[in-house]
Amino acid sequence: MVEYIMSWFIGYGLNEGTARYLSTGILILFIAFLSILANFITKKVVLRFLALVISNNKFAWDDVMYERNVFHKLSQIVPAIIVYSFAPAFTEQIALVIQRFSSAYIILVGIFVLDAVFNSVDVIYRTYEVSKNKPIKGYLQVAKIFVYIIGGILIIATIIGKSPLLLLSGIGALTAVILLVFKDSLLGLVAGIQLSSNDMVRLGDWIEMPKYGANGDVIDISLNTVKVENFDKTITTIPTYALVSDSFKNWRGMTQSGGRRISRSLYIDATSITFCTDEMLEEFEKIHYLSDYIRTKKQEIALYNLENKIDTTHTVNGRRLTNLGTFRAYIQNYLKNHPKIHKEMVQMVRQLPPGEHGVPLEIYVFTNDTVWVNYEGIQSDIFDHILAVVPQFGLRIFQNPTGYDFRCSLSGQSK
Repeated sequence: MVEYIMSWFIGYGLNEGTARYLSTGILILFIAFLSILANFITKKVVLRFLALVISNNKFAWDDVMYERNVFHKLSQIVPAIIVYSFAPAFTEQIALVIQRFSSAYIILVGIFVLDAVFNSVDVIYRTYEVSKNKPIKGYLQVAKIFVYIIGGILIIATIIGKSPLLLLSGIGALTAVILLVFKDSLLGLVAGIQLSSNDMVRLGDWIEMPKYGANGDVIDISLNTVKVENFDKTITTIPTYALVSDSFKNWRGMTQSGGRRISRSLYIDATSITFCTDEMLEEFEKIHYLSDYIRTKKQEIALYNLENKIDTTHTVNGRRLTNLGTFRAYIQNYLKNHPKIHKEMVQMVRQLPPGEHGVPLEIYVFTNDTVWVNYEGIQSDIFDHILAVVPQFGLRIFQNPTGYDFRCSLSGQSK
């Protein structure tokens, strides 16, 4: 084609050199115009028509691919094909260079298209429930690395005009360097397989890993990192292999069980613990959650003392109810009838060894609501009530003296 245009210019009296430059310039401008026109038609006509077709069909996967620009990136091959097709119009040497670089560009666009396809596959896969248990993002990233490496080799081989196999044979000598460069990726790949096969962590799991300051929900699992959104909305990034090599706490079992544990102690002042008097028992019997308990215990204790001929005129002899034991029975019945306590899980109110802060009375139960905010509200309501009824049993909560206590003592006021 260059020769034809050149002969046309020579026919008008131009010398051969000038005619060659002009014909070459015109051909380049024509190819550029054709490439721009083809690119415009592809993006403004073909892609719009494709978008209309995609939006009107019942499939969801093609919508994702369109949103991830798979077709937009694929359209960029059109100008390169036009340039490649017009390469023979130039001299043999120039045509070879054009063809090589056009081919390299087509391979590069192909790499970007595959990258977008992998991203689309990940998005489509996330729409399925199985994605929470078996994320594939790490595997897709490995596939991307493979595509980029092979694509890079093909691009270099195309530009220099050598066989890709020749370049691949030289990679063996660079194995150590590759292993060093991709150490984290390889460790992440192995860790990702272990995490997935052993079902150690899923998207949405609440995990705790104090070493990395992580305490929140898993929002992303990739080849090299696991992202955790902490409860203060900060993001902690943990190396994937760290979840295999180090220990972490996964709260998934708690959420799946439907019950969240309350394990908290009240510290009772030991000096306030005493035997119950008849007057105290009469008052306790009026309490809804204690009436049956007091009647049963009174009959049981009276029968025991009678059968064993125990002199009950002295408080130390025989069996007697204590205010602490009665208070413990009240808490047990209160929790048993609480609508927010899980009825099928452990319910226990136990006394721990006394210490310098008094006698610990531990409440060990599970709520039937695992949502954090709701759980804290239930726990607070329970202890609000328990703390408020402690004085009704003649007991005191242990508390270190405060400035107010010292001021009252110095001024001679009673507490």
